[in-house]
Parts: sequence; structure tokens; C-alpha cells
Amino acid sequence: MRRFLLLVSVILAAAGALVLSLAVSPWWWCAAGPLLALTALGAWDLVQTRHSVLRNYPLLGHLRFLMEKLRPEMQQYFVERNYDGRPLPSMRPVKVPEDVPTVRVGGPDCTAPYDMALLNVSAMSFGSLSSHAILALNRGAALGGFAHDTGEGGLSEYHLRGGGDLIWEIGTGYFGCRTPEGRFNGREFADKAALPEVKCVSLKLSQGAKPGIGGVLPGAKVNAEIARARDVPEGETVVSPPYHQVFTTPRELVKFLALMRELAGGKPTGFKLCVGSRRQFLAVCKAMLAEGVTPDFIVVDGAEGGTGAAPLEFADHLGMPLTEGLITVRNALVGTGLKDRVRIGASGKVATGSDIVKRLIQGADYTNAALAMMFAVGCIQAQRCHTNTCPVGVTTQDRRRVRALDVTDKSARVHRFQRATVKSAVQIMAAMGVSDPTDLTTGMLVRRLDPTTVTPYAELYEWLAPGELLRQPPASWDADWRAADPDTFA
Repeated sequence: MRRFLLLVSVILAAAGALVLSLAVSPWWWCAAGPLLALTALGAWDLVQTRHSVLRNYPLLGHLRFLMEKLRPEMQQYFVERNYDGRPLPSMRPVKVPEDVPTVRVGGPDCTAPYDMALLNVSAMSFGSLSSHAILALNRGAALGGFAHDTGEGGLSEYHLRGGGDLIWEIGTGYFGCRTPEGRFNGREFADKAALPEVKCVSLKLSQGAKPGIGGVLPGAKVNAEIARARDVPEGETVVSPPYHQVFTTPRELVKFLALMRELAGGKPTGFKLCVGSRRQFLAVCKAMLAEGVTPDFIVVDGAEGGTGAAPLEFADHLGMPLTEGLITVRNALVGTGLKDRVRIGASGKVATGSDIVKRLIQGADYTNAALAMMFAVGCIQAQRCHTNTCPVGVTTQDRRRVRALDVTDKSARVHRFQRATVKSAVQIMAAMGVSDPTDLTTGMLVRRLDPTTVTPYAELYEWLAPGELLRQPPASWDADWRAADPDTFA
């Protein structure tokens, strides 16, 4: 237990100095006093619930806060970000609405629509995150009335215990609804999708931080609980493949989404992707038109999204950034006349109220946040996620480290963060003269292109009109539209 070595050393030194001060010379009180004070501070670190790093590293953890004063993680995160656009205030702001707006998710084939918050917990799996972190996120979602995406690691007791609304994500490994051979198990999926906590189901096609590849969970982290949640053997490394076995063409994808919705009892069903080829996404839209089937939502994951489990080349160089991905999906759905049936979610470095507003203008109906929610549960960006030695108990399965994360305190923080961030977004919209997100327009967001040029998004990007691709595709879309084939991703 090297984490407690400093505290133990201080306790022994304090005891020795106290004995010497009583038996040898009162001058030893000069050492005994400070050492006893440090002992008391270390004891307080162990029992307090506000700072996980102090519970895991009593006394030593205070050095972290000293360093934070010099270079705080949150400040660095926001300062170094590439701000993509600036909302414009109105000369006549409106009153901030008393009721926070939500988004109704559920198309014509959905029988159990869900009212989605403007900001929700993005996909993070049990296994990648600890039991206490998952439980804190879920309880925070329950407190605030927003949704919690499970990630592709299956439904665990910690997702269900907190009482929060769940978006159950199914990845290429079909964890939690898989056969022993690793294929999709429709019966198990239907049984779990029927749980009242599950409000939506989502098929993960790709992830922004590592598009085109699957995931790996080292066997050392696959304990009995994780094995049970994922339907995999305990102690064995878990690998999710880069592709799905249930479909090979856009048409088969659309049909499988329809099957998922049927098995889920009509609950909202959608998919998540990091956008790559525009032609391939148009092929999916053509498949939707041909089959008369649409998902209830599509989550666009930006390439700037982060994870501790992605090869650096993939994280840095593959995938479409969130802005371009959102606009591509928005234009494809609008241009094919399908947007009224499908809601668009956005995830990828969403952390502030202005982030929410910008993504709504760019085409999203709601947003999800991952890293910001991890900050809320105590992540300090120690970058030790893969080592199972997270100092604050967020990304480890070591029970001795996990205990440091106080669920009650952190769930309240998750709730407060989401509430304050959405409140900020609503206030910004009111300052822009808008009381409903649907009234936001592309002319309300500008980007500085150079020191003398500021251009609104209405002029910066092409925005298709409803049904335009079906009537007469613009020249810039014509080649991709003609080449898009609902029966192949080629």
C-alpha cells in the first residue's frame, strides 16, 4: 500500500517525537506539533468525501492541488480548445423561459417516445469506468431528469441501481445480448430492453476517437461483475470487432434497426457514428427511403472526441470533426425529406452552454457529454486509465481505489453540472432573441476566418432545402448522390 506510505511515516514520526518530548526534552514539541497536525490532516483526508485523490493519497494528494493552481486541468482543457463559431446576441433579447426545453425523440414507427434533455451523459462503459463512477453518473441523471448512455459494455447493476433514464448502446461485440459465439442474441436483447429504466436503444457503428476499429478490455480488468454484464468469460481479454455481423449493406442496417425497435417494444431506436464517407451516409438515406424505415435518432460523434483506449493515429487523424459531421448528416436528412422523422444528437467535446447552442445551430437537436461528465465525477486527467491505477477511482476496477469515489457527492456534482450548463445554454439563446431551440438559425453563428473576416455559418456552409436531393441535387452533391447505393457500402 505505497499510497499510504507517507501518512504511515508521518504517524510513526509523530509518535516518536511525542515520546521524546515527554521523556527527553520539551524541545521535541517543535517537531511533534507539526507532525501531529499532519497526522490529523491525513486522517481527515481519509474520511472526507469531497476529493477522491485525497482519500487514495492522504497528504500526498495535496501536492496535486498545489500544481493545479499553476496549471489547472479544466482551465487548460477550455483554453486550448479550438472554438468553432461564436453565437450572435440580439438587439432585442427575450425573457429566459422558466421551463427548460426538451426534445421529443420518436418517429412514426416509435410507440414509446422519449423527451430528451439538451445535455445528457455520453457513452462510457462499465469496465472502462468503475462501478462507483457509473453509479454516480446514473444517480446524477436521475436527479436531473436527463439520459445516461451506457456505452457498449452492457447493462450492469450500477446502471440500473441509480434510477436514471438509460440509452442502452449495443456495439459490435453485442455485450449484454450476445450468444456464446459472440453474435446478436435477440431474446436477451428483448428481455433487457423491456426494463423500465431503458428508454432508448442505440446501435454503435463507430466512435469519434477511434473510428473504424473495435475496442479491447484487458483480461485483468474483466472481473466477475464485468463478465456478467458483458456475457463474456471472467479474466479473459475482451475484444470487440471493428464491424457488425448483423448487417453488411445499408439496407440490412436499416432493416436491423427496425428489428431492434420491434424487439424493444417500440422504444426509440437509433445509431451512433463518426461520419466518414458522405456517399455511404447517403446510401443509408436511400435505404431508409426504399424500405420506408427510419431510425428515431442518430448520434454524430465528432473525431475530436476522446478516450483512453484509442491508438494515437486513429485519435489524431481519422474521422470527420463534429461540425462537418453534423452538417453532413443534417443536410443528408433534410435533402432527402427525412429530417422530421429523425432527431440528431451531437457528442464530442461538449462542455459549456455555448457548445450546446453552437451544436444546435449546426444541426443537432440535443447534445451528449463524456469528458465533462468525467470531470464532474472527479477525473483529474492523470492519464492512467489503461493501468487500472486511476488515483481518483474513476477508471479503475481496483476496489481499494474505487472506494475513494463517494457516489453521493459525485452524483450531486453531475446533476449540478448538467443543470448549470443547460441553464447557461438557455440564457445564451434568450440573449440571441430565441426562447425555443427550433428558432435558432445558421445566420446566428459566425466564425472568424482571418483577422479581418468574420462569416456567418449561413454563408460559410451549404445548407440543403427539404427534399432538394430528391428534386434536383446541387452540383456539389450530385456525384455522391448518384453513386450512393442502398445495397453496398462500397
